[in-house]
Amino acid sequence: MGAAGAPPALPGNAPCPPHPIGSAGGQSGGAAPRVRTSPRPPVALATRGALRGAGCGLHANAMAPPGAPLAGGLLFFPGLFLLAKNGLRRLPGLRWPEPDAVIVAARLVSSVQAVMASTAGYIISSSCRHVIDDQHWLAGAYPQFAVPYFVYDVYAMFLCHWHRGRVKGHEAGPPPSLRAAAGAYLRKDLLMVLHHAAMVLVCFPVATLWRQGKGDFFLGCLLMAELSTPFVCLGKVLILYKRQHTALHKLNGVAMLVTFLGCRVLLFPYLYWAYGRHLGVPLLRVPGALPPAYNAAAAALLAPQLYWFGLICRGAWRLFRPPPRHPP
Repeated sequence: MGAAGAPPALPGNAPCPPHPIGSAGGQSGGAAPRVRTSPRPPVALATRGALRGAGCGLHANAMAPPGAPLAGGLLFFPGLFLLAKNGLRRLPGLRWPEPDAVIVAARLVSSVQAVMASTAGYIISSSCRHVIDDQHWLAGAYPQFAVPYFVYDVYAMFLCHWHRGRVKGHEAGPPPSLRAAAGAYLRKDLLMVLHHAAMVLVCFPVATLWRQGKGDFFLGCLLMAELSTPFVCLGKVLILYKRQHTALHKLNGVAMLVTFLGCRVLLFPYLYWAYGRHLGVPLLRVPGALPPAYNAAAAALLAPQLYWFGLICRGAWRLFRPPPRHPP
């Protein structure tokens, strides 16, 4: 869950339609309505018999213990940050200063969350052959697990901002007051802070409550938008430590550009195409088949991705442009 967010509920909370056969946009058949779910964890298998017969209104994710993923995320992300920071500071042979340890530990946690989100998204989307009705238990569990990350990351980004000027080679005099540092942080990273707030206050309720078990396929695709985050984090660390002219930074820049374009920008046309295939309509007619609120939500999610992609393209141009020729 990262920079793209959770999808709005797709139209139709009526009883489950006849299940399609085949891929995401297969043709509807005449079989009896049912919800096709992925393999369940052991606790779900133990209770499936008791829950059988509840009909197609049964949400497959309801069998997960309520609140357990949320509690796990509250412990996991801050705990991993403290473990990484203290390890970088105290392990023999490292003994990094506090600013360096904080910045690298924060980037490491962001990368771990991105890998987990992308993996969960791939499992969910690849398990859902029907883009509306198929369900996977991770679609209910992972948003709960990941939402504490966005709260933690707002604080972690502030710590990085606070310590960035104290990294070796970037000393900028005495550290500012807390109020001045917070103001500078919000001015510099306001868009990212708003993005994280929207993930918690808007996308999380949509993903866990409003969808009513519909559209797990789309949620899985949106989770895979995080695939570009590890490359973004590595690029920031390399720039901070003045390694922007190395081959590693150039290779990482190419990977970041490709993954960001594919997983965050082109993702939205793909989602429209997948839904159009489900409806049996061309791509260009899909926006007209959706309520205006759904198109507005997609535009709101896409807009910051386009802005950040523009920044990445500008950085790539500076990195790969040929050096200016000096007159003889």
